[in-house]
Amino acid sequence: MADFEGMWRDLAPVGRSASSGGYFRQPWLSAELELRAWFREAAAERGLDLEEDPFGNLVAWWHPAARDTGADRVLTGSHLDSVLDGGAFDGPLGVVSAFAAIDLLRERGVLPARSLGVAAFVEEEGSRFGRACLGSRLAVGTASWDDARELTDRDGVRLGDVVEGAADGARSTLLDGVGSYVELHVEQGRGLVDRDAAVGVGGGIWPHGRFRYDVAGRADHAGTTRMEDRADPMLTYAMTVLAANKQARLTGARSTFGRVEVRPNGTNAVPSHVTAWLDARAESDEALAALVAGIERQAVDRAERDGTSLTVTAESVSRAVTFDVRLRDRVATALAPGGTAPVLPTQAGHDAGVLQEAGLPSAMLFVRNPTGVSHAPQETAATADCLAGVQALADVLAGLVR
Repeated sequence: MADFEGMWRDLAPVGRSASSGGYFRQPWLSAELELRAWFREAAAERGLDLEEDPFGNLVAWWHPAARDTGADRVLTGSHLDSVLDGGAFDGPLGVVSAFAAIDLLRERGVLPARSLGVAAFVEEEGSRFGRACLGSRLAVGTASWDDARELTDRDGVRLGDVVEGAADGARSTLLDGVGSYVELHVEQGRGLVDRDAAVGVGGGIWPHGRFRYDVAGRADHAGTTRMEDRADPMLTYAMTVLAANKQARLTGARSTFGRVEVRPNGTNAVPSHVTAWLDARAESDEALAALVAGIERQAVDRAERDGTSLTVTAESVSRAVTFDVRLRDRVATALAPGGTAPVLPTQAGHDAGVLQEAGLPSAMLFVRNPTGVSHAPQETAATADCLAGVQALADVLAGLVR
């Protein structure tokens, strides 16, 4: 188990901001590339066979002595990238714990009857090219490479110019033969804190989506243009933010405008255009649709009063996910034989949700986060809880590979 702490120390400085303490590990940039190199080294040190698909997803395979037939392989892992100025644990905890779980299984003398893989899915956060869980979506085929390769980052760099991708409609074969996926992740809330438990089980994922709001107005002089003569898109945007907040509070949902771009972005000019991104989440598909429709309706009404125009584009929408019940119960039983393991819903999206939606039975383990903060430098987990997570993951995997 000491390997977990050693691996965690190795990763701690990679991509960390000296000023905020947060992490900048965007896909195919220096910090994330360093983590990918670390992944390859960790696989080589353990004698695991490395496989990479055309989109940059990685799997390190532990094959049994007598090679399996390729069916019902077991996969675990998570992702290595982060949001902008994010926390250390979201993603890498699952990858490090997966390698540590293999170490622990070997210490126990477990001889797998089927292959066990450690996955690192790329661009899970969507922090560079704007599509959450893009790597896993490409791996299962629910995202098209023809569309994905045209995505650009904030500097205008095309995804297709960064990664090779699949030529002539070829697909990823990385998940061929995989029969189950178990992802360990730091909890992104305080459910386990409230239950006084170190590790819990994921029950399902709320539906969620990202929506781009383009508000067009008329650029003008900030000093000479009377307030009543303006067509100011910033006013429409500001009132939409307030509407989104109110709608979510009234329904127990989540809505966040966390990114905005303004043109021409001058202090002494009325802007001509505002582009903003809404992240919306609710407990059911119907509740999400109602939330988004309500926000858009209020935004349109405000635009009419402001003399601006509004276009709303759904960039990605993920339906509600219920994890495979048999696998979930198996994980819960391994975690607490008496049946007392906490089962938690999550409002955050994960690669496990993408794989489950694509028909691959998936489950999640959550490790307690005492602050409850995530996607920020304050995200944390105690070493003892992380080690408990490794033990739990190893117990689950042992049952699946035998």
